[in-house]
Amino acid sequence: MTREASVVDRGRGRTGGPTRWSAVAAYGAMGLSAVLTVLIGLLGPSAMVPRLPGPSWHPPYSLQADPGPHLVIAMGAAAILLGGAGLAAALRSPWRPDPRWPLMAGCAVAALLALLPPSGSADHLNYAAYGRLAALGHDPYAVTPAELPADPVTGAVQEWTGVTSVYGPVATAVQALASLAGGDSVRLTVFAMALVNAAAFIGTALLLHRLTAGDPELRLRAVLLWAANPLMIYHLSAGMHVDTLAVACMVAALMAGGARSGLLLGLGIGVKLNAGLVALGPAWELRRSPARLAVVAGTATATVAAVYALAGSHAFDQVSAASRKVSLATPWQLVKGGLQGVFGPGAYSAWIQAGSLILLAALAWAMLRAVPARTAPAVAAVLVVAWLFAAPYALPWYDGLAFALLAMASWPALEGFMVARVTVLSLGYLPAREILRPADLEWTKTLLRETAVPWTLLALTAALLWWAVRAATRAHRRPGSAAPRP
Repeated sequence: MTREASVVDRGRGRTGGPTRWSAVAAYGAMGLSAVLTVLIGLLGPSAMVPRLPGPSWHPPYSLQADPGPHLVIAMGAAAILLGGAGLAAALRSPWRPDPRWPLMAGCAVAALLALLPPSGSADHLNYAAYGRLAALGHDPYAVTPAELPADPVTGAVQEWTGVTSVYGPVATAVQALASLAGGDSVRLTVFAMALVNAAAFIGTALLLHRLTAGDPELRLRAVLLWAANPLMIYHLSAGMHVDTLAVACMVAALMAGGARSGLLLGLGIGVKLNAGLVALGPAWELRRSPARLAVVAGTATATVAAVYALAGSHAFDQVSAASRKVSLATPWQLVKGGLQGVFGPGAYSAWIQAGSLILLAALAWAMLRAVPARTAPAVAAVLVVAWLFAAPYALPWYDGLAFALLAMASWPALEGFMVARVTVLSLGYLPAREILRPADLEWTKTLLRETAVPWTLLALTAALLWWAVRAATRAHRRPGSAAPRP
């Protein structure tokens, strides 16, 4: 009997038992989470869905039902909690369905969401504005949307009107092409970007499915961690964040070889600079092949240099400024508050940056010693996870890169930490849009985002470090262990 057959038979053999019913509950919770995410967009403009100017017969489409803020925020909370609990349970369940079904379901939901207005944040309005600036011949790294208030696209920005682009030149190029397609219509510009986003999400799902073809267990886990992951559907499909495009480039890079890998790595870094951590995975794997390493590194470096040269060195200005910020939901906000209480007012950026680098190094060192197999995806996953837990500024949609890498690496314990992290962090950003939060829901910011979430993530970070150190110790004490030394 083949391994694939044995896995399927094992699942079928438990049809009448409690394992099957718990699996049904897990997959049912994931499905309901995705349905709620779709409904949030389908209902139309709300506290979770920014209004898109333009004729309603233009895509994206919605019912224009004008739902109340309490309803849609409650739906978002339910989608997050059901998605996180269902995903965690499905990953641990011994019942293994045919991976093709959740793959097709997840891709279908991603395609459907491309037809609905984005939800969760207003970032897509920023993307449209930066693309519009570029299409009109302005430099989005030097000109802000506020400088063209009368323009129908740049004038639609709601929150970051006075901020230049923080995204890489490749992302800006995609946004500019979408702007050329959409013209002076916000709706059509957003729709063009939504199509690219859906293609990137579905393309990543298909690449992961192809990569894991020889391992039925890993193939199902890859589907659960990406295509059918309700939390990634919530943030990357419905939220339409540019991170989806960076993830697609990096997954393709890890599957490619030679110069193609370097080109794709460079393009991914050209979308978001922090995606460059992934490049350290292939660098580790090719460290004993200097010629191949030189080809990949050289091509990646040349690609990054070319795209950023076209944009100019000032394209790094906002990225540099963002690196010194502390988001409200990270544990570093607690550290910042403590420093201010002891030493007085101040940002204490240098201290916090130094502390985050020390934490990143400690987490990466411990996890690298414990990782079951140091493949390029596994090394990249470790470094990205370490960065996410250590970074002073982090948002839940950043976690998509880690989930895609873990889908290629298969490390169940680390997957559990990531599911817990993104679930908790997501609750802190309900909604991510500040302007339409009702006054009686201010506690979602003051209690959740600024207090409960940072303390919970602090405990989770400490647990991750403790677990990684213990796992590394066990790995190196195990008789016959082949775990390589750092």
